[in-house]
Amino acid sequence: MALTLRRKGRPTKFQQAADGSMTLIDHVRELRNRLFIASLGLVAGLIVGFIISQWVFDLLGKPYCSLPSSISVRADGTEYCDWVVLGPVDVLLIRLKIALWVGVVVGAPVWLYQLWAFIAPGLHRHERKWAYVFVAIATPLFVGGAVLAYLVVGHSLAFIMEAGVLGEATQLEVGAYTGFVTSMLLLFGVAFEFPLILLMLNFTGVATAKRLLSWWRVVVFLSFGFAAVATPDPGPFGMTLLALCLVVLYLIACGVAALNDKRKGRGKEIYAGLDDDQISPLEDDRQPVGAAEHVEAPSVIDAPAPVARPRPLDGRYDDIS
Repeated sequence: MALTLRRKGRPTKFQQAADGSMTLIDHVRELRNRLFIASLGLVAGLIVGFIISQWVFDLLGKPYCSLPSSISVRADGTEYCDWVVLGPVDVLLIRLKIALWVGVVVGAPVWLYQLWAFIAPGLHRHERKWAYVFVAIATPLFVGGAVLAYLVVGHSLAFIMEAGVLGEATQLEVGAYTGFVTSMLLLFGVAFEFPLILLMLNFTGVATAKRLLSWWRVVVFLSFGFAAVATPDPGPFGMTLLALCLVVLYLIACGVAALNDKRKGRGKEIYAGLDDDQISPLEDDRQPVGAAEHVEAPSVIDAPAPVARPRPLDGRYDDIS
C-alpha cells in the first residue's frame, strides 16, 4: 500500500522537466524514446502512403491527364494517360517519393506530438496556450494554400505548355511533372502562413494593428511580386489569385490584431493622443513657502568608556581545551 502511494505521489516526467529536476541523462533518454516513437509513426505513415500512392499519383496527374495531348489509344481502342519515362526505375522512385510525402502527412499527429511533448515543459503556461492556437490556425492555412496551388496548376498547365516554343501541348516527363506539382503545393502552403507572422508580431507586442495596417502598400507590392515569381502561369490568372488571397489574409490578420489590441487596451496610454511635437500640459500646483522651523542646537555626546585590557593568552581557555 505504501509503495502504491509513493508511486502516485511521484512527479511525472513532464513535471520533472518543467521544474528542472530532470537530469541531463534523463533528458537524453526521453529524447531517444520520443524519437523512436516518432520514427514508428513515420514508418506507419509510409506504409499507408505506399498503399494509397497510386490514388495520390492519379490525383496529382489529373491536370495533365485532362489535356487532349496526354491521351493515347491502345491497340484495343481504350484510352490512357501517356507519360514520358526516361529511366527504368523512375516509376518506382516516384511511388516511393509520394509514399514518403504521404507518410510525413499521415504520421504528423504522432511526430508533432512527440516534438511538442519534448519542448512543452520549457514553455510557460500562456506560451503553451498560444502555441495550440497557432498550430490550429496554421494547419487549415497550409491546406488552403495547397488546394489553391492545385487549382492554379489545373487552370494554367495548358496555357504554360501552349505558350512555349513548340506552340502546342505535348507529353511530359513523369518525374519532372510530379516534382513540379509537389513543389507548387509546398510553396503555396508556406505562403499562406504569412498572416501568422503578423499575428505573432502583434501578440508579442512588437507591432500594433495600426502599425500593421500602415504597411499595406508594401504588403500589396510584395504579394504581387511573390505571386509573379511563385506561380508558373505567365498569365494574370494564377498571379492575381494568389496575390489577392495573400492580401485578404493580411487584412484578416490586421482585424484580429485590432481585436487583440482592444482587448489589451493598447492605444489608450497616457500619451497616446498627444503629438510628438505637442507640449504636455502641466498642472499649477504651487504652494507658498512659509518660515522655516526652529532648529535646536546639537546635544553634547558623552565620551566613550575605556576598553578593558585583554588578559594574557596563558590565562584564557576555550571550550575544547
